Amino acid sequence: MNIEELRNYCLSKSGTTEEFPFDESTLVFKVVGKIYALTDLESDLSINLKCLPEKAIELREQHRCVLPGYHMNKKHWNTVLVDGSVSDRQIQEWIDHSYTLVVEKLSRKQKDELSQL
Repeated sequence: MNIEELRNYCLSKSGTTEEFPFDESTLVFKVVGKIYALTDLESDLSINLKCLPEKAIELREQHRCVLPGYHMNKKHWNTVLVDGSVSDRQIQEWIDHSYTLVVEKLSRKQKDELSQL
């Protein structure tokens, strides 16, 4: 997976927007204004993803490319090094998990708005 494939996959998710709220190199993907993924365009490809705490620990133990979330709450975020050690499909599933966790926390009104997109 390269940055364009990562970007296109995230943007294919309903209601996703992209922006640079922190600096010129940190690309952030949001759904209804809530972050679910971010990546640094100036370093080796990696992506920070939200994760259930129990699953976050499990993934870190199973995959050397999964680390505690860099500059994030390490209980709820993982950094995934996109180094070829896991399949693109697996990374997409982790993106889906992050997106779903954020959508589940949206208000009813926000979920209704999202379903109309």
